[in-house]
Amino acid sequence: MLTELLTLVDVDCRYDGHPAVCGLTMHVTEGNLVSLLGPSGCGKTTVLRAIAGFHPLAAGKILIGGREVSHPGFTLPPEKRRLGMVFQDYALFPHLDVADNVGFGLRRTRNSEKRTAIIDLLERVGLGDMEKRYPHELSGGQQQRVALARALAPKPDLILMDEPFSNLDIDLRERLSAEVRDVLKQQGTTAVLVTHDQNEAFALADKAGVMHEGRILQWDTPYNLYHEPACRFVADFIGQGVFLPGTLIAPDTVQTEIGICKGNRAYPWGADAPIEVLFRPDDIVPDPDSPLRAKVTQKAFKGAEILYTLLLPTGGRVLSLFPSHTNAPMGAKVGIRVQADHLVVFPRTASS
Repeated sequence: MLTELLTLVDVDCRYDGHPAVCGLTMHVTEGNLVSLLGPSGCGKTTVLRAIAGFHPLAAGKILIGGREVSHPGFTLPPEKRRLGMVFQDYALFPHLDVADNVGFGLRRTRNSEKRTAIIDLLERVGLGDMEKRYPHELSGGQQQRVALARALAPKPDLILMDEPFSNLDIDLRERLSAEVRDVLKQQGTTAVLVTHDQNEAFALADKAGVMHEGRILQWDTPYNLYHEPACRFVADFIGQGVFLPGTLIAPDTVQTEIGICKGNRAYPWGADAPIEVLFRPDDIVPDPDSPLRAKVTQKAFKGAEILYTLLLPTGGRVLSLFPSHTNAPMGAKVGIRVQADHLVVFPRTASS
């Protein structure tokens, strides 16, 4: 049975008296990889700093391995928390080679054991032949792997990662996220990642918490965050999509300008309730035989697919992913239909 390794209960954090984190509670079981995801200023880095012991609590408590490490008036020093840290800027020692950087946290380990541990970790992160190189001789992705190996070397209970891939290009960021996940899973390491990049979070995390104004709005699997967002903010923040106005005509059925859509749940607002429906690019599929036609107003080539912005006959706009061999020109009318297995619906407000 997996045990709970990290617990935050009703945590508040402040900067100069101003709230940065408000009543935040989260639980992370041993071996899980989780992410705190949200825009700049939402409080996610403050949470990470509080877990690490760099920021005091104004309220609540933090436990690591069942031991209370923070509460108001008490903060166990970071070096006593058995944590590993991976930073945005890698924080490698420029005067030490790769092997010595990785072994920095093993100063009290016997040389033979230290050497074995360093070689094993470098092999795990794909740098087995680079132990004698210096940080300036490495690419950004290689430096980040060294930083991960250094954090893992003392076998910490928990790894904290603060925007660790943000200095890398998009393709490398996503690839390295998946590679880091594999390494952490092989080690059985528990990790908390802070990021504003949902692709990075989804590539690495078993579960993620979407934060806004110091609170976690939804703590869920990446799949559920995308397909079953709990509120309008999460729906807007995760993925791409467009809201279209509509009307509830049955507990599980809505009328929109692109037709009648049946959802996978019952909605509680009553018949004729004004609603808005989120349509993501994968909900709008090409269908050359469909009577519903839309005009291509923008297009973005994405390799295997093309993302089209389409103008509906009624004036609304939707996004749709077409296979890239279907290369419709700007201004062309294309046939589409709705294929939304997970219909996301919210009540319409005055500001919608």
